[in-house]
Amino acid sequence: MPEGPSLVILREETESLVGLRVREVAGNTKQDVQRLAGKRLEAIHTWGKHFLLDFGDVAVRIHMLMFGSYRIDEARDDKVPRLALTFTRKRELNFYSCSVRFIEEPLDEVYDWSADVMADEWDPRAARRKLKAMPDTIVADALLEQDVFAGVGNIIKNEVLHRIRVHPQTRVGDLPPRKLGELIREARDYSFDFYEWKKQFVLRQHWQVHAKKTCPRDGTPLSFCRHLGAKQRRAFWCATCQRYYGDGEPPALPPPAPPRRRLSRRSP
Repeated sequence: MPEGPSLVILREETESLVGLRVREVAGNTKQDVQRLAGKRLEAIHTWGKHFLLDFGDVAVRIHMLMFGSYRIDEARDDKVPRLALTFTRKRELNFYSCSVRFIEEPLDEVYDWSADVMADEWDPRAARRKLKAMPDTIVADALLEQDVFAGVGNIIKNEVLHRIRVHPQTRVGDLPPRKLGELIREARDYSFDFYEWKKQFVLRQHWQVHAKKTCPRDGTPLSFCRHLGAKQRRAFWCATCQRYYGDGEPPALPPPAPPRRRLSRRSP
């Protein structure tokens, strides 16, 4: 699933479409996208993992889900687009395997821009207030709360917790104030690092724990849980340098899922 920084890059790549008029609309979405024909694209926004095409009286929200993709000024040969927009000046924008929704209300009434970690309007004080209202939530889940950290996804979550040396099962209410401040600050700072590395095509080279086997700080084999917390997302962490803040030991992890059985192609 693309995280917030990737959507900001998409916004930058498509800004040259602003001001153009839609000539043709197609796609296999159930939404009545033909209503966009003839409309002028007035602005492009992002909020967290939402990509927003603003046509003035209506906006189109694109969410990439787990496997969404896009093409600018070209189309994929192997997929039917969920939404295909052909603009004047022979420009086009195609989205695949994504969610398409219309937003009729003004975007300022729908979105809290101060919750977006990549936005100029980002408000760390508001994030702190929201976190203090969820003391029993583990930090691995709290970082994925889009109302608090819009744009933060699983990669950023794992890397932020390693960067600030906090165990993912620590409850928000057990974090010392200084650590809570580090969590909030690094959610934004790492997102901008992610953005720069992604633009340079070197993001994976900078992963410290996500999808890794060994902690680069102390050489400890990394811990892994496929479905951690209420969010049920993959977690990677170092049990040596990422401290658990709380009484006793971290809660027991759920048992690993059994390996998937491969179907044989041989006839019985």
